[in-house]
Amino acid sequence: PWSEPAWAWAGPLAATAVGGLQRFWRLGTPHALVFDEAYYAKDAASYLRYGYEMAPRAVPPGAPDPFVSGSGPMFGSAGEFVVHPPVGKWMIAAGEALFGPGNPVGWRFSAAVCGTLAILMIGRIAYRLFGSALLATTASLLLACDGLEFVQSRTGVLDIFVMFWALAAFGCLLIDRDRARTRTTAPAEGGSVRGWHGVRGWRLAGVVGLTLCTGVKWSGLYIAAALLTFSVASDLATRRAAGATRWVTRGLVADGLPAFVTAAVVLPVGYVATWWGWFAGDRGWDRQWGARHPAPPGWSWVPDALRGLWHYHAEMWHFHLNLHTPHPYMSSPWAWPVLGRPTAYFYVNHTAGHAGCHVPVCSQAVLALGNPAIWWGGTLAAGVLLFRWLLARDRRAAAVLAGLAGGYLPWFLYTDRTIFEFYAVAFSPWMVLAVVHCLGLLLGPRGGPPQRRRRGALLGGSYVFVVVMMFWFFYPVLAGRVVPHAEWALRMWLPSWI
Repeated sequence: PWSEPAWAWAGPLAATAVGGLQRFWRLGTPHALVFDEAYYAKDAASYLRYGYEMAPRAVPPGAPDPFVSGSGPMFGSAGEFVVHPPVGKWMIAAGEALFGPGNPVGWRFSAAVCGTLAILMIGRIAYRLFGSALLATTASLLLACDGLEFVQSRTGVLDIFVMFWALAAFGCLLIDRDRARTRTTAPAEGGSVRGWHGVRGWRLAGVVGLTLCTGVKWSGLYIAAALLTFSVASDLATRRAAGATRWVTRGLVADGLPAFVTAAVVLPVGYVATWWGWFAGDRGWDRQWGARHPAPPGWSWVPDALRGLWHYHAEMWHFHLNLHTPHPYMSSPWAWPVLGRPTAYFYVNHTAGHAGCHVPVCSQAVLALGNPAIWWGGTLAAGVLLFRWLLARDRRAAAVLAGLAGGYLPWFLYTDRTIFEFYAVAFSPWMVLAVVHCLGLLLGPRGGPPQRRRRGALLGGSYVFVVVMMFWFFYPVLAGRVVPHAEWALRMWLPSWI
């Protein structure tokens, strides 16, 4: 028989294979720019050609989009003002380089790769947190069946990359935490402990991941703050558990200060480096601003290009703070955990004889809807974990809550601006981990009372079955399948009700 570690690889890999097949199957459907692909797919194509965003040519009403049809020049001669950093668009560009910028598979390929890899990563993370191959496989299966993660994995927009790099960084920081524990010894005379001195490679890798996360969207900076705080807090808890005296002061100096210095150097330097295409070119938006505006006294030592980039970011910040345009799908963060306002990415009607429609009217839709069993269950599970952390000092609960806090809570600072529920994909893995932690509590420890184990396995298995069935039920409106209008309306009942 296989060992537990072997099953902890086999189970998540199997779930990843199934989830990957779901995500890559007919990836080019629908053959159209879906929601914000209208911006990011074109920006990525501009990156391949120029290294920065050029303004696309205006498309007359009713005319085919040259980007999709290949019917003419795509870009004008002026730089395009954009409000998100380059990393996610470079990742989309990688797929377009493989399959061509006018191919929907091209501008969705990298999203599908990252969404699929996230299924494997969360399984391995769950195994590191909970030490159970069964729970690791469950975590991978749940993420594979989450409709929000699924839709984002099949759409060339940025948020799946925020989630991917945040999850990768979280995994690196967990490995760093565990290695630090093994290198922390019992207290010596005077109550001090021997910690881990030298370069902490996995923490550095985590900071690099968080840098790339921030380089996709600025919301990654909040995730970075939450996860790095969790990392340092884990070091303090390790010192306290080892019996060290003055563990707070010594931990902050020996562990917290190096972590701060690492982040303070790698994050800004790495972030600025992601703009290399804008620096290398000469026609990016306001690229020559620094040359046109002499430096104020005392700032002449700052290169013109860096001053121009600072001005660019000030304009981006102004845009984000003043984005109050009403939108039919805008949503308050209060509603995200209960799927209060899903985002419709795409919808068209077809008549009989068109697009495979065999009834008078068919519908084709892409709805960014999370799996209700996961998100409603995860909302309850997060409350359980909060009590576990406060009352039982459950470190596993603290780890999951750190990811939830970094991805979710900062949005309450911006409830007056135009924001959307699909942003929640950034913390969807931690919703899954919250559910899995509670399933582990139901199951009980290995070697526990057999009756409890059987009851927990039955409840957990029933829950997973409901998750899979809900994913199967909503699959046609998640994947853009053409279905009779009556079937589409049936699947829309729950989103319209909530």
